Amino acid sequence: MALTGAAVLPALDATVYARHPLHAEDRVWVEKNCYVDIWIELLHALGLDPTAVMPFLVALDFLDDQWTFFKPPHGDLFDLYGVEVEELNVWRPLAEHVAEHLARGRFVSTEADAFYLPDTAGTDYRTQHTKTTIVAQAFDPEHRRLGYFHNAGYFTLEGEDFDRLFPVAAPPDGDRLPLYAELVIVARLVSRSPEELKARSRALLRRHLARRPVDNPVHRFATRFDQDLPRVTEAGLAFYHAWAFATVRQLGAAFELLAAHLRWLDDPALAEAAPAFDRVSAAAKVLILKAARAVNGRRPLDGKALFDEMASAWQSGMDTLSERA
Repeated sequence: MALTGAAVLPALDATVYARHPLHAEDRVWVEKNCYVDIWIELLHALGLDPTAVMPFLVALDFLDDQWTFFKPPHGDLFDLYGVEVEELNVWRPLAEHVAEHLARGRFVSTEADAFYLPDTAGTDYRTQHTKTTIVAQAFDPEHRRLGYFHNAGYFTLEGEDFDRLFPVAAPPDGDRLPLYAELVIVARLVSRSPEELKARSRALLRRHLARRPVDNPVHRFATRFDQDLPRVTEAGLAFYHAWAFATVRQLGAAFELLAAHLRWLDDPALAEAAPAFDRVSAAAKVLILKAARAVNGRRPLDGKALFDEMASAWQSGMDTLSERA
């Protein structure tokens, strides 16, 4: 099949792209996780406010070996913005799917290997193979170039990186599984007034609040931390970084986003919970740095004071929301 180039937002230029304030350099956690990050920037590029879709974070929970890998619910994306998400059945080379759907005005979200993503220079690029998620929005097979959303911005890649992300063999080809991919359909896109968007978002917050953990998840995390730290220390920094991403980063980044969302709602009663969630985020940042130093130095770490702070702040914030919402 001959491939032709296509772009959903042809005017988008990675060299002058201005990221959303949720990814500003003064954030405690500039990058959150690969899935919520692409939604922040994709919605921003569409002229929509991604802060509205954050109510689901109130249900974040500790699930024994990880905190919730938080993702905007697809139903919330439709309720707020008219954006639809469907799984892409990757039954032929991914490049063919990308070329066809971008030409039809649909974005393609796909798993990718960060080894071939130049925006990860200094961490994963050409260093280690790490699964992540990108959104393809500009596809140029003639010049072997891709415009894509990833982490905290919009970027381009080309040449060998393009070839590696889009192998010509159709799955299954005997030695690899097809990547998981989704279609992002914006045919019913709705740009609501700030007042309507905040009203819908407040309703989502009340709904997701009913899904919050039944007990304080930070206490459970503290117990597991004490159990896991010897193994993490023995395994070394590479293992630590994987552990920290699944645990401390998800906790801290989620509650920084939730605090920003509560202030954005322009409801003083709900905003009263924001400082408590800021405390969770700040303490998690301290924990991730102290734990890294402890693991690198192969020494014990007493995290009780930090866990007590996070548990107390989590409870205070949730109690405030329960009363106000």
